[in-house]
Amino acid sequence: MRRFWLLFAQTVTIGLALWFIVTTLKPEWAGSIIGRSHTARLNWSTVPVQEAPSSIGASAGSYRDAAKRAMPSVVNIYTSKGSRSQRNPMLDDPFFRKFFGDRQDQEEKQFSLGSGVIVSTQGYILTNNHVVEAADEIEVALADGRKAVAKVVGADSETDLAVVKIDLPSLPAITLGRLEQSRVGDAVLAIGNPFGVGQTVTQGIISALGRNHLGINTFENFIQTDAAINPGNSGGALVDAHGNLLGINTAIYSRSGGSLGIGFAIPVTTVKMVMDAIITNGQVIRGWIGVEPQDITPELAESFGLNQKSGAIIAGVLKGGPADRAGIRPGDILVAVEDKPVNDTTDMLNLIAQLVPGKKAKMTVLRKNEQTTMDVTIGKRPKMRREEQE
Repeated sequence: MRRFWLLFAQTVTIGLALWFIVTTLKPEWAGSIIGRSHTARLNWSTVPVQEAPSSIGASAGSYRDAAKRAMPSVVNIYTSKGSRSQRNPMLDDPFFRKFFGDRQDQEEKQFSLGSGVIVSTQGYILTNNHVVEAADEIEVALADGRKAVAKVVGADSETDLAVVKIDLPSLPAITLGRLEQSRVGDAVLAIGNPFGVGQTVTQGIISALGRNHLGINTFENFIQTDAAINPGNSGGALVDAHGNLLGINTAIYSRSGGSLGIGFAIPVTTVKMVMDAIITNGQVIRGWIGVEPQDITPELAESFGLNQKSGAIIAGVLKGGPADRAGIRPGDILVAVEDKPVNDTTDMLNLIAQLVPGKKAKMTVLRKNEQTTMDVTIGKRPKMRREEQE
């Protein structure tokens, strides 16, 4: 018995000695031990609480499956361009460079960001033209953490679309949706990188289809949505409730720079046409006849004595252009292209753009309230600079 008590006393003495050493040299260890013990006691609190079962699934109305399917295909795009013209000349002085070091390189570049959508496992990515135009360097960051330098395959300023390409294996390409099956009121998700905070998903509905006359692009056929779209979302995906691509987010109506619930996306029908043309030809080739059109307003109809409310008034004709050579004159009203009715200038631009340059097309015009048909040899639409469209 005496030996037992002696062994017990030695054990207690050694334990207290170790505790003293720990509390003296590593007090945080003792605090963590006490904290864990306290937490354990709290977890076994007698306060009655209710917890959801661990096997709970998606709640009704959840879009987690659509987001999970589409998010890997949406990328962040970081661009930089030189700005030597704005560079402080003092940074070229060796004396100042000695103190400022590499800051001169930072001063030479302007950085911006946007979003893009992987549309092919071959590395093709869709984005907005305004995201990548004039960029010297383009870097793409995938949702899985991979990064790659991208090169521009081609761009179309008149629809504000561009195609860039990266070289990485196992790319998660998005599935293109069916816009013709979409209706106002359908749920949609906008995925992108707003304000550079990281990949974000917002939800809303389709507010309108076929929006035009907004003055954003030359060729307009926008999907309007109230899903929150903010700076940095440009070039990101607008997807349906199944995660299929419906459009490329491109613009917002805003007085402050933030979302006011009116955003616009380029529809997948336009996106596919432009993408195929860029990948095949490096550019989009459109028909052109060399006229300046104008919508028929009540005032113009009255001044011209027109009973016609639809069509496009030819306000100007380019001398020597396709329309001029065919005999179209200022004041004529274009009412049909290849027997397809022209309702306004937007219809006229879209119908003529679809024509093949070099081939003849039938144009129906109204001149002094008399209809006449002319064969016009279609020209190739010249490349428009972005500032000329605004």
